[in-house]
Amino acid sequence: MKHYRIRVHGKVQGVFYRANTLRVATDLEIFGWVKNEPDGTVLISAEGMPDSLDQLVDWCKQGPDYAEVTRVDYREMDPMNFESFKIVR
Repeated sequence: MKHYRIRVHGKVQGVFYRANTLRVATDLEIFGWVKNEPDGTVLISAEGMPDSLDQLVDWCKQGPDYAEVTRVDYREMDPMNFESFKIVR
């Protein structure tokens, strides 16, 4: 089990990025959360199997249909033992 902190830059708010991240993370059996940040980015805290996390990062680089992702930064963090994946407001 690994934990990634992912920050997505670009036109990623107001395009259902969080809702689609929830769907993708659930499909990949990833736990954690996603939220909009005041600076216009989307922040994701995700835990799961390494292959699943890599798939999530790859998806983040495209995002949903109306997103225009310019950059995805991520780093490995200490596990936090999340039990579900949710949207944080």
